[in-house]
Amino acid sequence: MIWDWGPSHSAPQDWPLHHAVLAHGPGSQQLWIARRPRHARQFLVAPLKPAEAKPHHFRHAIEPHGISVPDDPIRAAAQVTRRVLPLYTRALTAVRYAARIEPDPPHRAAAREVSETLTLVWYPDGVVGAPYASVPATARAVLFAARFQYDPHQAAFVLPLDYSPEARAMMLQQVVRRLTADGIGVDFRQATTCARRPAPAAPGRPASARQPSSAVRR
Repeated sequence: MIWDWGPSHSAPQDWPLHHAVLAHGPGSQQLWIARRPRHARQFLVAPLKPAEAKPHHFRHAIEPHGISVPDDPIRAAAQVTRRVLPLYTRALTAVRYAARIEPDPPHRAAAREVSETLTLVWYPDGVVGAPYASVPATARAVLFAARFQYDPHQAAFVLPLDYSPEARAMMLQQVVRRLTADGIGVDFRQATTCARRPAPAAPGRPASARQPSSAVRR
């Protein structure tokens, strides 16, 4: 692949180049050479990327570039030696060094294992909270520190709506950051839809009970 984002990179995509050649040099250097489109007396010369390198090996390398040279071999060779090869050599050295110290891409590490999990619930009224019984004991102090309150009437920790949305977001971030650092997982869920319980029947006999007859036997 051509190692250049200038004319040498776009020319093969924009023009049918039928007479490109490769020139091989020391240290596995390769130069791509082709006539420059619409310039009859010029050639394009560009370095090639090392085929064995992976994308992350190029991250810290200063990219070399191709140039256009005249069709005079002596002048062309002088320009390539002065303008292309020094940058190409340094870039190859940087890429090969990166391949040696970091052969595989630096993938992100997996999440650490958690010992417990706190599930925070988004309620329809906008309150964020969690039933008291579901909150791990080790997480309660963190919730209090983040301005959560325990409401005994709801039997739950709740983050009141008195705070602004921005303040509430920062408090939730604080909870997540501190609990995950302590090995406690945190997830968020919507509240379940509670079915309305039927009103209790009025005291007295059931409607289906059989009423005694008002007739008096003789």
